[in-house]
Amino acid sequence: MPLGPMDDFLAHQTPDTFDHVYSGDRTFYDRYYFNCHSCSDEIFLITGMGQYPNLGVLDAFVCVSVEDQHYCVRASRELGHDRLDTTVGPFGVEVLSGLETLRVTCEPNEWGLDFDLTFEGFVPALEEPPTIRRVGNRLTEHTARFAQVGNYSGQIHVAGRRFDVTPDRWKGARDHSWGVRPNTGETEPPGILAKYRPEGAFGHFHNWIPMQFDDFMIKVYFDEDKDGNRHMEEAVRVPRIGIDEPIIHLGSPKHEIRWKSGTREIAQTVLTFANTDLRVVGTPLRTNYLLGGSGYRPGEDWGLGHYQGALEVQGLSWDLTDPKQFAAIQGLNEMLCRWELSTGEVGYGMHENACAGVYHPYGFDTPEAVAP
Repeated sequence: MPLGPMDDFLAHQTPDTFDHVYSGDRTFYDRYYFNCHSCSDEIFLITGMGQYPNLGVLDAFVCVSVEDQHYCVRASRELGHDRLDTTVGPFGVEVLSGLETLRVTCEPNEWGLDFDLTFEGFVPALEEPPTIRRVGNRLTEHTARFAQVGNYSGQIHVAGRRFDVTPDRWKGARDHSWGVRPNTGETEPPGILAKYRPEGAFGHFHNWIPMQFDDFMIKVYFDEDKDGNRHMEEAVRVPRIGIDEPIIHLGSPKHEIRWKSGTREIAQTVLTFANTDLRVVGTPLRTNYLLGGSGYRPGEDWGLGHYQGALEVQGLSWDLTDPKQFAAIQGLNEMLCRWELSTGEVGYGMHENACAGVYHPYGFDTPEAVAP
């Protein structure tokens, strides 16, 4: 248990040094996520960084959707014992003021995708309900997360273009999550877990929706199984920093989703809630297809927490006008939307969604089914 710089802080939670975590589960992780947009369909950037103490890996990525292209740069290195070192290849994350201000960077590189962005929180960081799931007798997920919307300043360079990022119109969301989570590290044999997820019968519908308006955030989150039964739900209205008002719990969210024909890509989202007459309508502006290079879909060449050696940095791109390339990155869609409230306010924010396998409420009765 070698000492690291964090061990000099009065913050220990166990008798171990900071390079050890409470659980020996190989899937333990600690991850940043950020998205950034200009409240338009011009560009959508998503970046993240994760540490995997029991796998000895730190990795990061950026995915940018601009024009008809999807670009990705990603990096991985051995974690070592200094968990305060949040750099890998060209990437870095710096906490300037905890729960308020962070700087995220990707230095200039051979793939022509780099950025230097400072995130300033617009609302207080919101702690989500913990996620706890078991499959059979195994704890497969036990995570904590907080989320926050905010404004950005800085610069982005991609595809030979420069975007000057100013806080008057560049916004986005971030989260920080940690704990035990599946799809982390190299794939392990399914063993008895296959009994509980028979081929062709599993389904999962995931939705994570932070919306930013002039004076508040609306945050909606729900996960459902193949029959529409809820694993998790949250719906809150959070006032911006400086407004002395309580958080309002909107009640259980209900969804009416219209799908693009021949796909499982959302064309429109309508949300209503149990405790209010509020109605929210989301119209997609631009989608970032996060499975394109980020590692969220494990593959033979890359995955979150996969060991790549002492250091590995890669760049990739996809042509979204090519049906084969486009189909290859479908599945986890980060959909930037314009959100209109029945009370008249208009805001912007992402609808992260994945409809995997079987999902009967919208007629996806087989894993291959798509909208008519």
